[in-house]
Amino acid sequence: MPVADTGALVAEAAQGRRAVAAFSIITLEHAEAVVAGAESAGSPVILQISENAVRYRLGRVRPLARAALEAARDATVPVALHLDHVTSGELLRQAAEAGFSSLMYDASRLPYEANLAATRAAADWAHAHGLWIEAELGEVGGKNGAAPRDAHAPGARTDPDEARGFVHVAGVDALAVAIGSSHAMTTRTAALDHRLLARLSAAVDVPLVLHGSSGVPDGELSAAVRGGMAKINIGTALNLAMTRAIRAQLAADADAVDSRAYLSAGRAAMTATVTRLIGVLSEAGGAAIG
Repeated sequence: MPVADTGALVAEAAQGRRAVAAFSIITLEHAEAVVAGAESAGSPVILQISENAVRYRLGRVRPLARAALEAARDATVPVALHLDHVTSGELLRQAAEAGFSSLMYDASRLPYEANLAATRAAADWAHAHGLWIEAELGEVGGKNGAAPRDAHAPGARTDPDEARGFVHVAGVDALAVAIGSSHAMTTRTAALDHRLLARLSAAVDVPLVLHGSSGVPDGELSAAVRGGMAKINIGTALNLAMTRAIRAQLAADADAVDSRAYLSAGRAAMTATVTRLIGVLSEAGGAAIG
């Protein structure tokens, strides 16, 4: 199957008041698990490679991107490839050549005006090279080992009036908003601000994106989809599933040395997680798209 376009998947989901799941991958096992889980669920999916994952892969984006592209081409459901949380101009400029149809440019750490200017420049470059672009306003905490921000700290939540102006001036195609989730959560205890989500959905005319979704309980995820989230980013949930399965496999066989045995267990656990979470999103928004 041809590799899908992120923008088309998100637009179709938004139009149908559904959400498409976007899973962060680090290894080939991640990519295989996401595709297998999406096939089991009969749903399209987005494979995401973050700037942190590129750093882990010795600073080279193409090896994992090419592997993900091949996994997408072999899939029986639409699979798109997205470059996530880009802060480096050098990495930004590699996106199109490496096979991505989209990217998320992250200048959310900057003050509003600086974020706006940097994002506008990134959006101009992305659109000139045929790429769909997502940005973030407010700050979804927990990246790079940082502690989650106080939910009431200035700038921690996305302001609807700022969001309206930001989207218009920056010219982005989607907006990640801060409504109470946090990256890298290992417990599913995040409480989302659904009133704020309703205001944001009314304020902007581009699809909204939820980051840090691994820490969001099923009911909150379902409500977020019903409230207008069209792209749901998930990463830590896969790493939790993989790590737990590998630990159990090695504990059961202390003499194991063949990595295929424990990596297979990890991949299977991630596949089950993908299928289950796509099911949660599909039930919230109606029938799966595909």
